[in-house]
Amino acid sequence: MSFLSKHKYILFGMLAILLWSSLTAFIRDLSELFSPIGGAALMYSVSALFLMIVMGIPKIKNFPKPYLIIGGALFVTYEICLALSLGMANTRLQAMEMAIINYLWPALTILLTIIVNRSKVSFLVYPSIAIAFFGVAWCIGGDQGLSVTSLMANIADNPLTYLMAFSAAIIWAIYCTVTIKISGGKNAITLFFIATASTLWLQYALSDEPGFTFTTQSSFTLLIAGIVIGSGYALWNQAVIGGNIILLGTLSYFTPIFSTVFASIYLSVALADSFLQGVVLVTIGSLICFWVTRTKKPVVDN
Repeated sequence: MSFLSKHKYILFGMLAILLWSSLTAFIRDLSELFSPIGGAALMYSVSALFLMIVMGIPKIKNFPKPYLIIGGALFVTYEICLALSLGMANTRLQAMEMAIINYLWPALTILLTIIVNRSKVSFLVYPSIAIAFFGVAWCIGGDQGLSVTSLMANIADNPLTYLMAFSAAIIWAIYCTVTIKISGGKNAITLFFIATASTLWLQYALSDEPGFTFTTQSSFTLLIAGIVIGSGYALWNQAVIGGNIILLGTLSYFTPIFSTVFASIYLSVALADSFLQGVVLVTIGSLICFWVTRTKKPVVDN
């Protein structure tokens, strides 16, 4: 019991990472079953309802205003950018590329944490982060390999989704860095999900997307996706508030592996060697970063 009490926030983060691994597959599937905006709106609505049932109906007055305003705005913007980048991708393979771009956020989180806290870490942290970026670029380059021409050609195929995916990575890194400072130990994840769902419904109402057709299969997928994703974010939000953000950010590097395996099986996508190699590079960057931050504890100026 003492072990669980001591390490519960790390365990929360690890479980959240496993649950998050299904995000790419579920959002892409729901976008095909319903529509990019509508499918996302439905999923976040189910997640919000699930969180209210499990965690109770939140009271706005119980949360610090800076956390609600700044944290909420960052969270909603991130979720919309991520969901639409996956849903609006031209193909399932391109959707998986969007997910890999999004997984730059752990590296960016570590980098921002070091900068904001003026932490003293080994210089090897920076090349390890660069390896993660290189891995993402290698995935996007495709069979043609890593070159400016191939990268630009792939991005030009659907520039909006690439922009949203990269923006999502930056926004979530900022959210993780800021939340621990302004949350006051509170967890407003339920409110954030409600806000995200509401914003998506407004976007859906203003869009020209078609109406929904529900089947037993699509309804079951929607229910499972909403519960799984809601649980993952609730656990992560608790982990960020009470855990070691550098360690959690580093462990998050393993998400691309689980996500790639799950999505490729779930969505029946055959991956090129270059894509798998890119994921391995992201993992190598993670392992190096974890090693150098673990062996030399950062010193934070208070």
